[in-house]
Amino acid sequence: METNTEIKNSILKTGTTILGIVCKDGIVMAADRQVTQGNVKGNKFNKIVKINDYSLMSYAGQAADAQRLAKILAAELKLDELRSRSRPEIRKAASLLSSLTYSSIRQPSMVPSIVASFFGGVNEDGSFGLYTIGPDGTIMDVEKFDADGSGMTFVIGFLERQYKHGISIKEGVELAIESLKSSTQRDLYSGLGIEVFTITKDGIKKVVDQDIIPEYKDKK
Repeated sequence: METNTEIKNSILKTGTTILGIVCKDGIVMAADRQVTQGNVKGNKFNKIVKINDYSLMSYAGQAADAQRLAKILAAELKLDELRSRSRPEIRKAASLLSSLTYSSIRQPSMVPSIVASFFGGVNEDGSFGLYTIGPDGTIMDVEKFDADGSGMTFVIGFLERQYKHGISIKEGVELAIESLKSSTQRDLYSGLGIEVFTITKDGIKKVVDQDIIPEYKDKK
């Protein structure tokens, strides 16, 4: 079965670059910071959200719907943790996000919810997982790398050439930075800055937090 083409094409029209890279010792998740309102650039926007102490969500699509999904997911996972007195596995948490996404697009609305996301985290035993959730609720494991949003074309092509099996977190961070540079330089709807997070057995860390600042220079 294939992801709904019409919904997928809507995601590709939105101004975003998000990506995830699987490394031998953890996961790297990264995104640009630009939000667009039609053909107008909006303010800087964080597209990677810390759901809790052990998981991250990044998203492309409608900003309001994405924020809502993140809040509901965080609340549901907290309730699950309180009931079971143990935190849910990352696969289970990703499946919940998939279910929430599926339900959102099937509720009658004048403005349909269109959100694609990545969900990554670390389990209590130190193992980690990265999943991609399509705008129709499709969930798939990310075994190497993946990207979404309007800058996806530039990122995927770069990662196809540069990614190597068994790379370290440090190498993954460097690869994510270069991938976002490829996107923000060529994609009209990605930019303003970049964020890069790592997920390892030691937890979640923001390792890159940069702004893109335009400058005017005199010709020589």
